This record gives sequence, structure tokens and C-alpha cells, in this order.
Amino acid sequence: MGRMDVINPATGERVDSYDEHTQSEVETALEDATSAFEEWRRRPLREREDLLAAAGDVLRENKGEYAETMTEEMGKPIEQAVSEVEKCAWACDHYAEHASSYLEADHHPSPPGTTAKTVYEPLGPVLAVMPWNFPFWQVFRFAAPYLTAGNVGFLKHASNVPGCALAIEEVFREAGYPEGVFRSLLISSDEIEDLLGDERVRAATLTGSGGAGRAIASTAGENLKKTVLELGGSDPYVVLDDADLEAAATTGAWARNQNGGQSCIAAKRFVVVDEVYDEFVDRFVDAVDSLAVGDPMDEETDMGPQARQDLLDELHEQVEASVEAGATVETGGEPLDREGAYYPPTVLTDVPEGSPADTEELFGPVAAVYRVGGESEAIEKANDTEFGLGASLWTTDLDRAERLATEVEAGCVYVNELVKSDPRVPFGGIKESGYGRELSADGIKEFTNRKTVWLTDEPDTDVPVE
Repeated sequence: MGRMDVINPATGERVDSYDEHTQSEVETALEDATSAFEEWRRRPLREREDLLAAAGDVLRENKGEYAETMTEEMGKPIEQAVSEVEKCAWACDHYAEHASSYLEADHHPSPPGTTAKTVYEPLGPVLAVMPWNFPFWQVFRFAAPYLTAGNVGFLKHASNVPGCALAIEEVFREAGYPEGVFRSLLISSDEIEDLLGDERVRAATLTGSGGAGRAIASTAGENLKKTVLELGGSDPYVVLDDADLEAAATTGAWARNQNGGQSCIAAKRFVVVDEVYDEFVDRFVDAVDSLAVGDPMDEETDMGPQARQDLLDELHEQVEASVEAGATVETGGEPLDREGAYYPPTVLTDVPEGSPADTEELFGPVAAVYRVGGESEAIEKANDTEFGLGASLWTTDLDRAERLATEVEAGCVYVNELVKSDPRVPFGGIKESGYGRELSADGIKEFTNRKTVWLTDEPDTDVPVE
């Protein structure tokens, strides 16, 4: 039997260890989920909404404990961890209130004497493969809608956050969910393919790397199973000549460095028009330098360690390669000389085309800043990436912003705001950032059977055209 060791990235010390689930335990979980689904799908939606509201209450009652687990396992500053738990509770509240309306049947035009409608029915057991960077939120943004729609779920969480995985299972248990409706499986990535190939698993959702997404999509495709993929991002942060530079710089520092810069929707490529470039860079570097890096358990800390030492090493290799290619380090650029996996907020300018900072996703607190000639060049540079998750656009002219937003290749565009997910609006990407949508009405319908129901009391005896 394998084990999952928890290494506190702030100290490098092992703080816990968990037994992986055996094949026998996984088989039992599959059987339990299959059995639970038959009862769960028939339970009135109002009851499923009430249970979700109870899960939100459990989250709030235990937010300090859950936040500390997050911080210990992956280094998130404690205040940000508490906010993450609160956001999960908000998602529970949202779907507890709106699931019924989101899942109402859609009625369609039809001949007199007939009714044509689309109803939304659950698919069954859904496998979720989730990352470590938002170890509660990533899970609840799939679990809250999918379970409430009548599906049951398996969570294969990242191996460095097993405590979070089990804590989330505990949330649903304490809220009163039936046994088998939600299970966390402590298994290795090597076991995902067999699990997804099992006929009892009906669909899969993944948030993670492009490589992981391709693997999931390939296996699911071979088995004709629905998938939703939220993959990487290299989000542009476009600053135009009429932007509020102080707001853009201050928000930009946070947009790049919250959660240690370890976010798919973090601002990564800062595209700034020449007219305001120098002033923006000065303000941006000052804002970045003002961030407090330190002990993630300290409430005054803005940025803690990277989640793992190997991730820090990979990030620094990307920075070094970019500098060797000609990039200029405005601040940061070297691992901090202290215990733990600490990397400072870093700003790179003069980033050469084709360097890692230009073409790869830097999953850490490193911003690449570009000087462009004007509006059209800014949009061209914003779209010059294989990714298409989110984008932030800064201008005081909202008519201009709305026009340019249609030209940005991304799943979402936020004007004068950092990119964020919100239970009320759809979330997801295009191009190499994946497909499908989470959250809002779109998210709850992703793993449902959109069934057409045609009712008539006057049968048409003509042979139909297929």
C-alpha cells in the first residue's frame, strides 16, 4: 500500500502521512456510488438543495480548521485560505437557492395539441481530478452543482493535499449527505485511466495541466464519456493609454501574486501601451515590492511559499532561461535565502519572443511585462498565446472596452478588474485552456442528460422525416 506524505512548504518538514486507498476500497466506493445514485437521483431537488445549504453551514462553522489544513499542506496564506472556504460556502448558498430554476425544463415551439420540452437529468457517478492550488474551491465549484443536479461524485485530489480531500468528504458527511454520494479517493494518478474506463463512471471533470487534460480527454473519448476541462492559462493584463494607472498597478500586483502566483487565471502577461509604459512599470514594481512575503500562518502575510520545492525549482529554471535570452529583472528573480520553498514576487521586462516567460505558463509569482505601440498591437499581443482562459482590460472608456473585449480570445474578459470566478457567471476557457463551463446555470447542466420530451394526445400517423 502506498502512502501520501504531507510536506509543509513553509518549513520543508513532513507533517502528516496518509495510506492510499487499496483497489478493494476503490471497488467498494464504486459499488456504493452506483447504489447511492439510484436513490439520490430520485430524491426531490428541494431536499438536495437543503443538504447543500447545510454543507455551506458546515464550511462556515469549521472555516478556521479547514483553512489551517490548506495552509499547512500547500502554503496558502491563512487569510486567503479562510476566504477560500467562505467562497465555497457562497457557492453552496448560490446553488441551494438557484438549482431549481437552473434545472427547470425548457419549452420549445410545437404544433397545437403538443408540448415539446427539454428536461435535465443527472448522468451518474462523475470523476473529478482536481489540483492543489485552490484545494477547496476547485472541488466545490464542481461538487455543489453536480451533486445538486442528482449526480454522485468521486474526488481524485492532488497527492500533496490529502487532508483537504478528506476534510471535504467530511463536510458532506456532516451536512447529512447519504453514504456514497461523495467520496475522496486517495489514489495515484496512474489509477485514473482504469477508473475512468470503468463503466460505472459516467463522466469526468479535470482542472490541471494540458498534459493531464489530454490524457483524461483521450481515455474519456475512447469510452465515449463527457468531459469538462479547465486547463492552464497565460492571461493577458492589457493596460491602455487612458487607464487609471494607480489602480491598474495595484490590482495588477495582486492579480499576479495572490495565492503565490499559483493560479490558472492569474495575470501573467502585462501588455502596456508605450504612452504609459514607463509610469506603469514604476508603479507596478512598487506595488509588487510592497507585498509581504512570509509565514503563511501569519495574518499579515500576503504571499507564502510555493506549494512544493520542485515547483519552485521549475519556476526558477524558466526565469533563468528567460533572463539568459535577454529579459531584464526589475525585481525579484532569485529564490529567497530562507527555510521553505519561497520565491519572491518577480517582474521581468524586455521579455524576448519565444523565451519561457513569453510562451509558457509560469505558475508562480513572475510577471512578464511587454511594451506595445497602441490598441491594435495590444490586442494582437494579448491573443498571441496558445491559451485562452481569462483576460483583464484596463481603460476608462467602457464603450472602447466593450468593443475590444469582442476581439480578445478568452473565456472571460474583465474590464478594470482582475479575472476571477464567481458562482453567478460561467467560467471556462478556449484553445489550450480547455472546454466546457463551470458555475452558473451552464455549470449545473454540464453533466446532465438534456432529454427531449414530446407530448401529444393526437398521434401523427404520417411517416416522419428523420
